[in-house]
Amino acid sequence: MHYKYNSPESAVQLVKSNQRVFIHGSAATPTFLIQELAKRKEELKNVELVSISTFGSMPLADEAYGESFFFNTFFVSSNIRKTVNSERGDYVPLFLSEIGQLFRRKIMPLDVAIVHVSEPDTHGFCSLGVSVDIAKAAVESAKVVIAQANPRMPRTHGDGHIHFSKFDAIVEVDHPLHEINYAEKVTASDRQIGRFISELIEDRSTLQLGVGAIPDAVLTALKNHKDLGVHTEMFSNGIIDLLESGTITNAYKKKHKGKILTSFAAGTKKLYDIIHDNPLFTFQEAEYVNDSAIIRKNPKMVSINSCLEIDLTGQVCADSLGSFQYSGVGGQMDFMRGASLSEGGKPILALRSITKDGESKIVPFLKEGAGVVTTRAHVHYVVTEFGVAYLYGKNLRQRAEALRAIAHPDHLEKLDIAIFERFGKKLF
Repeated sequence: MHYKYNSPESAVQLVKSNQRVFIHGSAATPTFLIQELAKRKEELKNVELVSISTFGSMPLADEAYGESFFFNTFFVSSNIRKTVNSERGDYVPLFLSEIGQLFRRKIMPLDVAIVHVSEPDTHGFCSLGVSVDIAKAAVESAKVVIAQANPRMPRTHGDGHIHFSKFDAIVEVDHPLHEINYAEKVTASDRQIGRFISELIEDRSTLQLGVGAIPDAVLTALKNHKDLGVHTEMFSNGIIDLLESGTITNAYKKKHKGKILTSFAAGTKKLYDIIHDNPLFTFQEAEYVNDSAIIRKNPKMVSINSCLEIDLTGQVCADSLGSFQYSGVGGQMDFMRGASLSEGGKPILALRSITKDGESKIVPFLKEGAGVVTTRAHVHYVVTEFGVAYLYGKNLRQRAEALRAIAHPDHLEKLDIAIFERFGKKLF
């Protein structure tokens, strides 16, 4: 069947001043259309851009575009971090599982959605590919939908299918997807953390892993495990070896047995090739994947997430450095809660004990202005390269002692002083 495509210039003409525009995210960031939209700088004013994490260059975030575009984002990726922390942007703290409803219930009504899809199949359906997450809700609720169709976008199974007729404009591109490779960033500390976490994970567990080097280090340490499953908001290349070795079978999951459930994926071309038209993977909306009522139905659900800072009582800051907005809430709380309610489940927070500058990430008090993403009531396991702290059911003093025990040796004295000043002498 022949499909009529639009010119890039005519497609981005559908965006008007004073509109709210959704931008597809992660590996599906529609960079070509973003660059086309940037050419309209002089014509457009006060266009609000909403998204989760985006990859690649983001010319719309440059200072020269300040009067044309405003970033109002749910997740602060590196390409817009400076802008979001200026007058030209802002951040909306919200669980990933709830963003779709923000669009559908018109709390944040969308004028335009710009997405990146696969080529249409013989029935006219395109796929949102590696990023269904909140994009499906955006497409279904936006007044106007613009797409770039790419033969390199994997066609994924699940609920990310959009019929060609739904698009108000669609342009043809043939560009590689954005790639990331966390394995290149894994440190010796990450590998030790991975080993500690692997000892907490039982055979037949179902895994959720956050983003970064630590999750990949955990997966590398799981090669001797059996019958693991995956129910996660996202995954990267780290799962490939475990799939090929037969460690991941998904045989003991209660939800989507035999399949990997996710809402988006980001990795290298090797990963995208594996995902393409592969019924082993099902890509669903984040509203479903991150629903704690769904997550908890898997027994031995293990949630592994990271953070920027944790205080001695277990309060977790994962999205800001003081008042400087660094990333976002994402799905950490969705899965921490889901795992804690699962039969035999384990919510795990993993972090290197110190920053690149040598500052302790385990601190007496969070920095002024820091956002608490995960409350101390939700924290069970905390893991650094120096060990595992189990906080569940412990009082504040006991938590402080447990966290002090896994802190970097260079900071133990300061933490000892802080514990004494706050709690006094140990009475028992």
